[in-house]
Amino acid sequence: MGTTGIRDPFVVRGADEFFIVATDLRIYGGDDAGWDAWTRHGSRDLLVWRSTDLVSWSEPWTLEVAPPEAGMAWAPEAVYDAERGEFLLFWSSALYAADDEDHRGEAYSRVLAAWTPDFRRIAEPTVLIDRGVDVIDTTILVQDGAVHRISKQESFGPDSDRVYHEVGPALLSDGFRTVARRIGADAHGKLEGPVVFKDHHDDVWYLFLDQYERRPQGYVAFRTSDLAGGAWEPVPPERFHMPPDTKHGGVLPLRGDEWERLRGALTR
Repeated sequence: MGTTGIRDPFVVRGADEFFIVATDLRIYGGDDAGWDAWTRHGSRDLLVWRSTDLVSWSEPWTLEVAPPEAGMAWAPEAVYDAERGEFLLFWSSALYAADDEDHRGEAYSRVLAAWTPDFRRIAEPTVLIDRGVDVIDTTILVQDGAVHRISKQESFGPDSDRVYHEVGPALLSDGFRTVARRIGADAHGKLEGPVVFKDHHDDVWYLFLDQYERRPQGYVAFRTSDLAGGAWEPVPPERFHMPPDTKHGGVLPLRGDEWERLRGALTR
């Protein structure tokens, strides 16, 4: 279905169910149109799967999320708001002028967001992040009443924030402030696809970033004990082991017997 390709899978937990959301984009063996064409005339759909146990998954379905003036919908993620009983779904879209129906003009990527109860129906999208320059790959962690957003500014100039960390009081607040910028840029020329999560056993948070400048590509790790201050430091390579080319996914903390159930499924 869709472009017959899947990228950027992310798993999110709801009240009693799980969803995977992913970019609908085929790179290898597809139309070979190239990145410029895909940002102008790419899929405005996401791919979605549902599970109640993390083992058995539904057949996928497509969900149209981006408006007609969008060139694509990339790198989706979501967070669950228990008070609303809904998910805030967000993704990156280049937005073209309303009268530019063929998307021939200039545009830049913003991060859009929309509420959804079930990933089959969504509210009208709103702009979550607009810096006037390309911003992609946003991930969100809600911790102790604060909302942490980590995104990538898609430019490599000396003034670019590259991968940066913001803190705000609510998911849709305008009051975000930047607490860290150019994370990892002193050691890596190209980083993207952040994923952030807390250690189960300590007041330590981890940030994985996809290093894609050289091969093998894949995650490099950072950690902090000062999340609010954005004081990220690299995890020494000898203490971080990940198969090569593992990149742009998500980390889901497990509860109760979920680990045993998953391990049992893997050993069948």
